[in-house]
Amino acid sequence: MPALRSAASGAAWRRRLAGLPILGPGVLFLFVLAVLPVALVTVCAFFERGRFGGVEYNFTLDNFVRLADPLYLGVVLKSILIAGAATGIALLIGYPAALFISRLPKRWRTLALIAVLLPFWTNFLIRTYAWILLLNNAGWINQGLQALGITTEPVAMLYTEPAVVVGLVYMYLPLMILPLYASLSSQDAQLTEAATNLGSSPFRVFRTVTLPLSAPGALTGCIFVFVPAMGNFIIPELIGGGKTVLIGNLIRDQFLKARDWPFGAALALVMTAFLVLLLVLQQRASRAVSEGKTPRKADA
Repeated sequence: MPALRSAASGAAWRRRLAGLPILGPGVLFLFVLAVLPVALVTVCAFFERGRFGGVEYNFTLDNFVRLADPLYLGVVLKSILIAGAATGIALLIGYPAALFISRLPKRWRTLALIAVLLPFWTNFLIRTYAWILLLNNAGWINQGLQALGITTEPVAMLYTEPAVVVGLVYMYLPLMILPLYASLSSQDAQLTEAATNLGSSPFRVFRTVTLPLSAPGALTGCIFVFVPAMGNFIIPELIGGGKTVLIGNLIRDQFLKARDWPFGAALALVMTAFLVLLLVLQQRASRAVSEGKTPRKADA
């Protein structure tokens, strides 16, 4: 028996070693581009800023204490509000779009999805500058409003917080549509057919069948939009004119302008922990929705 156990253990190790050539590149990629940077940021967050920038390796918790400053708390709160507004608007736009695509004939769905992803094939900065051309006082939107007689003078749209929200929605809307489409297109058509045969109205079928089953996709889409929207610093800088400061701008400024790397690392670490918490909550909520919310029998 010991010989059999030893042979089985040796066979198991050989199987694991045989999988290393396949798993090795992926593990190395994750370690170099994910684990190692987070570890460096974590270590840096507990040291002091040097007199002329950089890091002095004296252990301190002052970087985290500074986060309680009302100035920084205000930036975090504004970041959450703007990212939340962009996420909500993206959900309101993305859900009908995903539902429409999922109801298209199969031969048209691919073209519709390509149309959704088409902006991603263009450089991020180019798309941002395109919105600057649209929203400025001499842009197409203002020209159109004046041509229609709706306004007599240009409306100040650029370099405002609503402009930042519009830019974030435009940039990350595909990240909302795609998980919603995946969730809606995978639903069993027999469920909606059964509810309809039982006499339910289209709205009741949507409320009791389609919407609950698509909730995990909606939660995933919200996370996909909210997370990068909070950390974005290009759109607030260009479309917001630097007047709207989000946590991404604050972190960038600590590293590149103030040269306070430890405090920037502390900000990045707290933001990373917050986003990981969001992902954990999203996973648990999706599991609860999937297990606890089954389509109710439609009433007549």
